[in-house]
Order: sequence, then structure tokens, then C-alpha cells
Amino acid sequence: MPGCLALLVCLSPAPPLRAAPDEVGSQIEALTQQLMQRTGVPGVAIAVVRHDRPVLLRGFGVRQLGRSEPVDAHTLFPLASLSKPITSTVLAGLVGDGRASWDDPVTTQLPEFRLGPPAIATSVTLRDLLSHRSGLGDHAGDPLEDLGFDRATILERLSLQPLGNRFRATYAYTNFGFTAAAVAVARQQGSSWEELAAERLYRPLGMERTSSRHADFRDAPNRVRPHVRRGDLWVMGPDRDADAQSPAGGVSSSAHDLSRWLRLQLAGTHRPLSVSREASDPSRERSGFYGLGWGVNVSDQGAVQLSHSGAFAMGAATAVYLLPAEGLGVVVLTNAAPVGLAESLGLGVLDLIRSGTVQRDYLTLLQPLMVASMAQAYPEVPIPAQPLPPRALQAYVGSYRNAYVGQAVVSRAGAGLRLQLGPALSPYPLSHVSGDTFRYQPPGENGVGPSAVVFAADPAAGPGAAVSRLRIANLDTEGLGVLQRQ
Repeated sequence: MPGCLALLVCLSPAPPLRAAPDEVGSQIEALTQQLMQRTGVPGVAIAVVRHDRPVLLRGFGVRQLGRSEPVDAHTLFPLASLSKPITSTVLAGLVGDGRASWDDPVTTQLPEFRLGPPAIATSVTLRDLLSHRSGLGDHAGDPLEDLGFDRATILERLSLQPLGNRFRATYAYTNFGFTAAAVAVARQQGSSWEELAAERLYRPLGMERTSSRHADFRDAPNRVRPHVRRGDLWVMGPDRDADAQSPAGGVSSSAHDLSRWLRLQLAGTHRPLSVSREASDPSRERSGFYGLGWGVNVSDQGAVQLSHSGAFAMGAATAVYLLPAEGLGVVVLTNAAPVGLAESLGLGVLDLIRSGTVQRDYLTLLQPLMVASMAQAYPEVPIPAQPLPPRALQAYVGSYRNAYVGQAVVSRAGAGLRLQLGPALSPYPLSHVSGDTFRYQPPGENGVGPSAVVFAADPAAGPGAAVSRLRIANLDTEGLGVLQRQ
């Protein structure tokens, strides 16, 4: 699914280190340029740290297609889900100081965020949310963000999400579950999350350009613009404001600043808490794990490899890899929608440092995974060969509502209909498909393709009954997309 993601890649074994990073700098630069040429990605920045010192900080390409400003080590990039291990670093500092606990119930500080029945709601901890095992569905709440709802509204409405039997039983990636944990700790400290992150991590570590506020990124003179693919071409995309999910996906930073964070990370220890990807055949492949903002994997030689990817379909892709036992870390930042370059370069750098040569064509291996990760999470809308006519369009006009989506308004627009959604009741044209089924294009990061909008009458009302509800398919993945006519 698009949006902030965790692509936990464990493709490369870890033979003994054979080369120091400074000895393969020219090879890393050549690999970067080769991958940029193969993908067309306009700009890349990379930081490599070994034994508590940065050994490579470089920018490549341009901040924006059609302009000449180069990317350098201080150029700001949106980090997308690479924000998560940064957030867990902030929280770990507070836990280490005894000011918070991984096992604090979130409802203690965030009573409006109550998941499931009372016995579960009061048991959901920071550890659960930061390891994606709260029982929330995959990317729960993200479509509400796309509609323009703010953080507080989304966190409160997540209490309506059904958990089924998933609490601490299954892994499901949730940006707003992760965000809830960070907001609860910030509230406990009497601070906003954005200020707490700056106070506890960015300023003390000298990450002078790093911020958890979109406005700081937007107003910075040395920052990238996002790029998206249109056919075979890269074009400018819209800026992605991720303030609503800032702890999970709203950090912006540079290769220089992140090299300081890498040095801090390589001084600590990590362990897994959730199985993020079960091996289909344990005799031939390894499972993937997740814990407190990190993907945790083990190589064939038993070396721990930590990783996290970040991606905005609207124009950003990032990746980080750590080998704690070797004191080695790599961060790759790009200004284009995910095509596998960030991960391929990160894994290639590890190979170069380990063995002096890139072991695999990672880009070819990863590109299908990227396509799958960006696929829409709601059903496609089939177009029948012989569509049925709709009712008189006035029959669909009216106001509809439920507690999760809020109000939806259907009104006439010229010769057709429009659907209005979100706090601003933003308009979206409705196109007829067949009978009582229409479609619209959802907005934002998760609006990959058209979604069905299906009107219906109360089944108990009998033939010819008036329309009494509508179902919006992209908002109904957890059964919360049916709205009743008011």
C-alpha cells in the first residue's frame, strides 16, 4: 500500500568485512550514478558511518528537474517512514531516563485513543503501537488524512476500528498507531511532539536542519522538490504535508544530520518484537522482524542487520541500514517516488564494504516489490460491457454520514453528480459505472486509482425503495465506509 511504508529487505548475506568504507568511496559514487541513470531519479544524498565517524557524505544530481541547484550533504529531504526509527530514538531517551516506559498504557495519557473492548483498550502500550501489533488494520486512518482530517480527529476515530482477534497476534503497519504512541509520551512530558523531538534529539545532537514540522521543510532554501513518474518521465509532484502523522512520517533531514543520528544508533542495541514477514519456507528463507521502529533481520552468518525504508507515492523514497556489530550504517535519501533505488544503493554499499563488489542486481530484485507495495488497497472498479442505467440523478442527492468518515454530501454538478468529503467537504466528480454504482478518484497519498461509490436502498424496504445509504469502497477496507442518508 502507498504511503509511509516499511520495506524490510533481507536479501544480502553478511560475509566478513573486507574493506574499509573510505577505500570504496569511488565505487560507491559510481554505483550511485549508475542507479540514478537506470532509474532517472533526479537527486540522491548518502551518508556512510563507520566506527563513530562519517566516512562518506555526498549529494548527487539536482534538487528539482529543470533547475541546476545541486543536492549536497546539507540538502533537506522528506524522510517518510524513516521518521519512525528517529521517533523511537526520542522515546528511548525518555525511557532510559525513567520518564516513560515501553509498557505504559497509551490511554493513560491519550484516553480518546481506545482500541477495542475495555480489556484491550487499557492494555495497549507504547511497545504494541511502536511494533505494529495493536490490532489496528494495515495503514488504519491514512485515508482520513488524505481527506484533510487533523491528527486529533484521526486518533479519536481510530477507536471505531474493529480489532477482531489481531491484538498482539498479527503485524499490521499503522502510521497513526505509531503516531498515537509518540503523542501520548509528548503529552506526558507536557510538550508537543514536534518540540519534544527537537528538545530531546535534534538540538542536543547538532541536527540543526532536522525538523518534524512540514513548514520548516517547505520554507528551507536548500531542499528538494518531490518527483513522480508519468509514463516513462519524471515530473514535479505536489508537496506532501505529513504533519498529521509527523512521528511516523513527517520528519525532514539531510545526509549530514542523519550521519550524527547514525553514530548515536550504532552506540546502542536493538531487538525484535513482532514478526513482520513470515518465511513461506523456513528451510530456505528467513522471517523478518520488527521492533520499536526498526526492521530487524539476521544474515546467513548470524549478523544482526537493522533497516527501515520510507516512501511517499507523492515523491520521496529513503532507506537506512545498520550493522551494529561492525559499527556500520548507511542512509540513502531520494527526491522521487519509490522505485527501489534507495534500498538498492544501501544494500550495494554494504556489499562493497563487506566484499569489495556488489553481490546482486538489487534493483531488478526490488522493483517488483516496489510496484506491489504501491498497489491500491481497495478493489478496482470493473467497467461492465453493458452497464445498467442509473436512477434519476436527483434520487442520489443528499447528505450521508457515519461516525468514522463524518459527513458526505452528494449534489448535482452540471449534468452529473459530485461527492463532497472531509472537514472542508472537498468536491470530487462522480462518474457513472452501472446501475447504482459510481466511481470517484480519492485524493492524496493513498488515492492510487478510482474507488467505487455504491448507493443502495434498505433491503427491508422492498422494491422501488429510495436510496438510503452509500458505500465508499476505499474507506471501507475495515467495514467503516457505509454512510446512512440523513
